[in-house]
Amino acid sequence: MTEVPARWRSLAALVFGATIVGLSPILVRLAEAGPAAVGFWRLAFAIPILFTLSRRANPSPTQPSQTALLAGLFFALDLGFWHYGIRYTSVANATVLSNLAPVVVIALGWVFLRERPRKLLVAAVGAAVGGAWMMSQSRGVATLLDQSLGDALSASTALWYGLYFLFMSRARRGEPAARLMLWSSLAGAPLLLAAAAVLHEDLTPVTIIGWLACAGLGLMHVTGQGAVAWALGRVPAPAASVAMLLQPIVAGGLGWILFDEAIGRLQGLGAVITLSGVALAQAVSRPAAQPPEKP
Repeated sequence: MTEVPARWRSLAALVFGATIVGLSPILVRLAEAGPAAVGFWRLAFAIPILFTLSRRANPSPTQPSQTALLAGLFFALDLGFWHYGIRYTSVANATVLSNLAPVVVIALGWVFLRERPRKLLVAAVGAAVGGAWMMSQSRGVATLLDQSLGDALSASTALWYGLYFLFMSRARRGEPAARLMLWSSLAGAPLLLAAAAVLHEDLTPVTIIGWLACAGLGLMHVTGQGAVAWALGRVPAPAASVAMLLQPIVAGGLGWILFDEAIGRLQGLGAVITLSGVALAQAVSRPAAQPPEKP
């Protein structure tokens, strides 16, 4: 039997990771605790695994860098805002709008790093933003708590994840990925727990299903995001962009099946335009401005 080429193994890992990450909004809905509390449990269940992986990579204990701690702060904001977005809007909208993170990274690079984008890149960003606006104007079939608020929270997630990616990328130059994920999780977990307490959320699930969902989120945080991080850099940008579109497709399909969140025509068209703009932006941008998708 011939050995599978490295490129195809990397693409398989990327598809696997995107599919696993696409399950996360479903598990957030099933977790039963408050949105910020679910984020805390997600990191709490992931920390022991990340600690083991970090110790295997480098047994010598080290102090966290300021960059890693800031990454943890922005990741906590990312999870908190996104989980609240999932509560108020549809799973499809929450997942698609949060995937605007590459657009945010490109915009931040333009403003702060003076990286002037090409015209095609500007057009791709414009398409992504325009598609997101179409989604916010459309109302699906399912009854939602507050779609406008949920859409706004989900879109703002892209800002926090974009900042998280930038700080993680800087810290990644000198530290292993497992150690950085560990320190950012240790920094983010208490912040999410404090937010849950201040907002008077339900801190713990009430059934075994809720606990299993929280544990699943922790496992997904390590395996799904880990597979994506391993594959990126080994797969060409256009292929990676297309493969990562599986995340909102999986999430939107399961939201339809499990929560009766059928996607309207305008909403579906906006999602296609947004994801196409994001994929094109990733394909034509510089390699440093290509973040992995959300967990």
